[in-house]
Amino acid sequence: MATRRTKEFLDGNHAKYVIITHSPAYTAQEVAASTHIPGRRLAKTVVVKIDGKLAIAVVPAHREVDMSALRAAAGAHYAELADKSEFAERFEGCQLGTMPPFGNLFGLDTYVDRALAHEEAIAFNAGSHTDVIVMNFNDFRRLAHPRLADISTVVAEPAGAATR
Repeated sequence: MATRRTKEFLDGNHAKYVIITHSPAYTAQEVAASTHIPGRRLAKTVVVKIDGKLAIAVVPAHREVDMSALRAAAGAHYAELADKSEFAERFEGCQLGTMPPFGNLFGLDTYVDRALAHEEAIAFNAGSHTDVIVMNFNDFRRLAHPRLADISTVVAEPAGAATR
């Protein structure tokens, strides 16, 4: 189920949204397939460290965070993926890997890939491996107060992967 904190935040700010319940999925691509939501509309939340400070980067499910671009967008010297031990307790009520893209709910800056801003609606994990929230991007932007920037790159195919 979606976290109470996220639902109360959305409801308290008069956001319109839909919760989709699906079979358990553990990667953004699995969630996209399970919910039949295109990867370009499914927002993946990635916990990063920018100059040593935790933040979240939000990119389409079929892309990955480009750390060089994120560093530049933040005007920072260094950006890297955070280790789960550094944030596991930070996202109260959320299962690991299912954090919603509202850094402001957890005292973190939020960086969102500009590609998501081109979508009318986005979907994202709602704090569990079985729930996704779908909402209008403009409502998300109004509530999350993210910094929009070009911070993603296409996920490289594994060596030897067959294309069909």
